Amino acid sequence: MRRFFAFIISTLFLIVSINTAYALDDLHRWSEREKQILKSLWLGSLPPPPKDPSNRYDGNPAAIRLGRKFFFENRFSGNRKVSCATCHPENMNFADNLPRGHGMGFTNRRTMPLIGVAYSPWLFWDGRKDSTWAQALGPIESPVEHGFTRTQVAVVIKRFYKDEYERVFGSLPDFDETGLPLHAKPSPDDPKALKLWVTLPEKTKQAVNEIYVNVGKAIGAFVRTIMPTKAPFDRYVEAILKGDIEGASKILTPMQVKGLRLFIGKAKCINCHNGPMFTDYEFHNTRVPQLEGLPPDDGRASAIVKVLTDEFNCLSRYSDAKPWQCRTLRFMSTDVFRYKGAFKTPTLRNVAERAPYMHAGQFSTLHEVLHFYRDMPADKRPPDLEHGDLTDQELLYLEEFLKALSAPPVYYTDEKK
Repeated sequence: MRRFFAFIISTLFLIVSINTAYALDDLHRWSEREKQILKSLWLGSLPPPPKDPSNRYDGNPAAIRLGRKFFFENRFSGNRKVSCATCHPENMNFADNLPRGHGMGFTNRRTMPLIGVAYSPWLFWDGRKDSTWAQALGPIESPVEHGFTRTQVAVVIKRFYKDEYERVFGSLPDFDETGLPLHAKPSPDDPKALKLWVTLPEKTKQAVNEIYVNVGKAIGAFVRTIMPTKAPFDRYVEAILKGDIEGASKILTPMQVKGLRLFIGKAKCINCHNGPMFTDYEFHNTRVPQLEGLPPDDGRASAIVKVLTDEFNCLSRYSDAKPWQCRTLRFMSTDVFRYKGAFKTPTLRNVAERAPYMHAGQFSTLHEVLHFYRDMPADKRPPDLEHGDLTDQELLYLEEFLKALSAPPVYYTDEKK
């Protein structure tokens, strides 16, 4: 009798094992077309970042090292408390957890992540800058971010960084600090600062601008080193591409795998979140509600003129690029109507670590974001948001999958870090 029961138990165990194996194989079985999509999202498909022709110091180790120092330098602020790292802390994946950026004051938008920005042709939510070095200069003279001026930057460099500056950029341009109006900057929004700027000798303005631009190029060179690393999703795809079903099953949970299937299929998330960085780098109006108390935000529409007229764009006198190398800027769409209320698609890498969400932190959780997209009335839903008839359970699957995109970034660190 004992042998009989042992036989029954072993038989049942075998049946369960076989069924489990079949279920496991079915859960992780992908068609060839699906495998190609997974491979396109896999970090292993990410090519080396394109060179920035507008910044001759891109990839220069000395410039990157100096740029890192500038990134954490709080002397470049009106209260000596704000640096680039204030809104982009390295221990938080270079993105803060505030609904809106906070430096000297509050900005009107959420801090954007810096992971993989070397691949992005446009910077900021509205794309008003076309390089990381031009982007780095904007916040410095913003009264609510660094609250500083380019004139003050030049003085800080001369007093504290002269030797390091000259080792990278050559001789520091000569300018006389005596009587130099430190609040001078060419800002149309600040008439007093503008008046001080336009009355400076031309030689002084040129010297200040040269130093200011080089500071931006050093910071831009450093920021371009911030890269994603393999997340659980990437390890899962590697296993699938190798045919290692058992190994894959130990990387993502069943809920995450179901979420991944929805992500590349029914939910149509890859319409905008595609490629290894999970972004198309384009601008979309997703009908996210405007925040009360803030002025209307036209997004990309208002930024088109800004980037075309930017004194530091790819075609400017301060750019190191040849005009033919500025294709993105030269051939950009200027359709203001099309881009009204449109904002750049952010990367989804580390998205679960980056609450709140949207360009002004309108949503506190991924749960809210997914339900906003799903529950939008059909007559108000733009084509970009045609995500299918998703159930609450399927939204949970998607949310769980998004957690599988998290991994600490890698970036340049000097010998003291």
